[in-house]
Amino acid sequence: MTQIDFYTKVPDKIHTACRVIAKAMASGMRIMVLTPDAATTDEVDRLLWTHPATGFIPHVRARHRLAAVTPVLVDHDLSGVDRDELLLNLRLDTPEVFSRFQRLVEVVSVDDGDTVAGRARYKFYRERGYGIRVHDLSQSPG
Repeated sequence: MTQIDFYTKVPDKIHTACRVIAKAMASGMRIMVLTPDAATTDEVDRLLWTHPATGFIPHVRARHRLAAVTPVLVDHDLSGVDRDELLLNLRLDTPEVFSRFQRLVEVVSVDDGDTVAGRARYKFYRERGYGIRVHDLSQSPG
């Protein structure tokens, strides 16, 4: 069953996602980052070129010719993606195929709309019996 982690009350959803991606990649995981749209895909792509400041996170779009050998895929469309380790969801809705992944990471910002949508996703997963860990980043030091 998919293990689900919620990172809540994050001030910057994209930067937090990049920190999670870097940590997961350092532990050898293959990651699919699901964005809500092409603009957000571009934003995550740009940030991963410079995050961390002294490194680089290898990443491509899901249908890029090197997708099969690249540890991080970033896209707003999951069609044709055969990953199953870690799905990082930046959308407001519940990804239809989340259950095929070993882990799902949900990043929920302090924005009211994002918080409401995050609570709905949390309730959806909980009602289906998924184990959920919550990481309240408002409680984290700097």
